[in-house]
Amino acid sequence: QVHLVESGGGLVQAGGSLRLSCAASGLTFSRYALAWFRQAPGNEREFVAAISRSGRTTYYADSVKGRFVISRDNAKNTMYLQMNSLKPEDTAVYYCYAAGVILAVSRSFWGQGTQVTVSS
Repeated sequence: QVHLVESGGGLVQAGGSLRLSCAASGLTFSRYALAWFRQAPGNEREFVAAISRSGRTTYYADSVKGRFVISRDNAKNTMYLQMNSLKPEDTAVYYCYAAGVILAVSRSFWGQGTQVTVSS
């Protein structure tokens, strides 16, 4: 059974930093591309950042580019999101997402989310 467990969320003042982690189990971690999404109250879930299976390629939403850094440690089955210069509009539940094609079958998984609240 696949589990993606986020941690590291919390309350921080504007301009502060947080580091989110997503620990995975039950899957061959290195065979999955990974991403972070977020969802604020009343809003749709939106893309934040993604990272390739090797970790060599990353993608960011314009709203976080230059402030957030996505990374992964395949030896630890863990993905990270370093969030710097946080703004109140970054307040949301942050979800990790894994997607891959295993034996020609597309598979994807979501974590349960971790709350990030940025106060002004």
